[in-house]
Amino acid sequence: MDNDHTTLSQNNAAKNGQRVSVLLPLGIDKAYDYLMPYGKEVVDGSYVKVPFGHRVVTGVIWHKTHDNATSELDSEHLKVIVYQYEAPPMPRPLRDLVEWVAEYTVSKKGAVLRMAMSVPAALEPKKVVPFYVIGGPLPDRNTSARQRVIKVLEDGEPRTAKYLANHAKVSLSVIHRLVAIGCLKRDCSSEKERPSTRNWEYQENKLSTEQNYAAQILKQRIIEGTFGVTLLEGVTGSGKTEVYFEAIAKSLELGQQILVMLPEISLSTQWLERFTSRFGTKPEVWHSDISQASKRRAWRSVAEGKANVVVGARSALWLPFTNLGLIVVDEEHDTGFKQEDGVIYHARDMSVTRALLENCLIVLCSATPSLETLQNVELGRYQMVKLQDRYGVATLPNIEAVDMRSTTATGKEWISPKVRDGLEVCFSSGQQALLFLNRRGYAPLTLCRACGYRMECPHCSAWLVSHRLRGAMVCHHCGYSRHSEDNCPKCEAEGVLVHCGPGVERVAEEIGNMFPDINYEIITSDTVSGQKQAVDLFKRISSKEIDLLIGTQILAKGHDFPFLTFVGVIDADLGLSGGDLRAAERTYQLLEQVAGRAGRSAFRGRVLLQTYMPEHPVMIALCSGNRKNFLREEFEARKQTGLPPMGRLAAIILSGRREEVVMNAARSLAHRARKSIKEESKIEIFGPAPAPLTLLRGRYRYRLLVKCAREVLPQSWLRELLGGFDGPSDVTIRVDIDPYSFL
Repeated sequence: MDNDHTTLSQNNAAKNGQRVSVLLPLGIDKAYDYLMPYGKEVVDGSYVKVPFGHRVVTGVIWHKTHDNATSELDSEHLKVIVYQYEAPPMPRPLRDLVEWVAEYTVSKKGAVLRMAMSVPAALEPKKVVPFYVIGGPLPDRNTSARQRVIKVLEDGEPRTAKYLANHAKVSLSVIHRLVAIGCLKRDCSSEKERPSTRNWEYQENKLSTEQNYAAQILKQRIIEGTFGVTLLEGVTGSGKTEVYFEAIAKSLELGQQILVMLPEISLSTQWLERFTSRFGTKPEVWHSDISQASKRRAWRSVAEGKANVVVGARSALWLPFTNLGLIVVDEEHDTGFKQEDGVIYHARDMSVTRALLENCLIVLCSATPSLETLQNVELGRYQMVKLQDRYGVATLPNIEAVDMRSTTATGKEWISPKVRDGLEVCFSSGQQALLFLNRRGYAPLTLCRACGYRMECPHCSAWLVSHRLRGAMVCHHCGYSRHSEDNCPKCEAEGVLVHCGPGVERVAEEIGNMFPDINYEIITSDTVSGQKQAVDLFKRISSKEIDLLIGTQILAKGHDFPFLTFVGVIDADLGLSGGDLRAAERTYQLLEQVAGRAGRSAFRGRVLLQTYMPEHPVMIALCSGNRKNFLREEFEARKQTGLPPMGRLAAIILSGRREEVVMNAARSLAHRARKSIKEESKIEIFGPAPAPLTLLRGRYRYRLLVKCAREVLPQSWLRELLGGFDGPSDVTIRVDIDPYSFL
């Protein structure tokens, strides 16, 4: 087909044909000039196929070039566009976002464009899919197979032949015969559309006075119809979701599209149920777990302006909205919004930019906002609306620290006597409990007592984690897996392997011995991998089939379990080590969110934090409820060191298969960087140094850290530095602006 299009286009191309600039979703940083076929209208943002080297590539018409052509070639020497898709063009704000993100993250424009073109099939014309409905009575000579087909269609919903064959357990020939004799008739349409989400008055929420005040402020800002950022801060259980639902209702009333971004979309079952209850229909859902067919339909629905509300993960930022009126970033503090692969960017920050380009309101929502967001509120860039109380009769839980330095637990026990007693009281009251440990598997380290060998990943500088339920040793960084062994793989001694430290499976093993009659469930990304599993899980929790949840951080994000009154944190200090500049902030946020799962209804909640550092500012703040002091100390510490949000950081990561080559390239780049720094630039260079995970997925990594004052934007300097650096061809260089991970 491409060859036919090429021939047709070349034959129809005129010497004075319209010259256009096309950006391709490749690792390139500029658009290339082409000629439109004769008679074709030029629309900026149109998706087209163009010859590029020895292949044909789909790209986007970025703009008409006219006199300021990006190519030095005369028009008669330019290649001609092969094919123009009959799809809605990429909106101007999305094209502007591509350019802005490329500039800010020091990335290639084509690499950023690739994220906005993640569903190539959506560009193709919609396939006409025949659906069938009952068209007439069955003939006198009936069969059980035919009866089963008719029974499937009794609800009046049109079905495809494949659906009917599968659910009626018949062959396709039965379906075709029923059509031929008039029992079924075709209801031909393209793909079925999801019902429009426009019924903003479907079911009014019963808001508290505090919630209603906050909702009115958001609705007024939507009516104003201009760009603005509002932080919706509220304690856990205060009903922030219901407040921004009112903003969504107002935006729907005005005929706008809405984007809601969540950090864990695959586990947002309760959110979807609450949305459906409020609006009477489901939103479009967008994340990596949905099928390509669902992505194609959703993308097309968004591009055509038919999808009113989309809820998605960070990749939903790149959907082609045509009339975006509101963006909501829920749990805005969550590190799940930071993309670490490919183009490195923070979806929360880029969402603010998209709202600016769309000239609409963006709401950042959290019980524990990031210091960056709070700093923007302090500087007057963002506005804030605050919910101070839990909704209804619910009150905040009591939080206590359990000093593990004085506990009577033995070295083989991970649950302290105080937490065990708390569980007993909870179970005897017929309520539910949660044990939290942010570590998957059975044990994080397995070593040999005879020779000291540690089970390590062959591709990463990381230990293999024991997963007893899977019978495997697994690397949590690259996914490498091997069968669990009884003998040491190095010295081959028997019975000498020792598991060090607990994971959630080991805690569950201890619970099984401690409370043999209770029903518990291990909840991690290993055990709950999709929406269907999540729906089943939350049904069983709501019906109290499960007494105890044992899980990781996926349980900390917005779930509402009305009968859960007790939370025990097994290792509250886990996130405080490692030298991460945000370690204290992240630990506070995570533990505050986990604690917020307790006592969200009429039952008072209790939270116990097992810690070896009860005097740490994080533990003091959590137990006293004095978050202001903790934030003040964190801001002061960052100010003294010039670290974000009081300063800026950028990381330059070099990686390759040969460590010596990567190390030498890093040293050469660091030397070049220091020579290029002007005294007045206020830029400092640290390193190079091996990354904490020096070997990751078979590649050695060295890092340089760039630090500068808040008023300095290092992107131009970084582009000049890297653009003139002639490093080894087998060494990859990536830039991370505002790094969150230091592994």
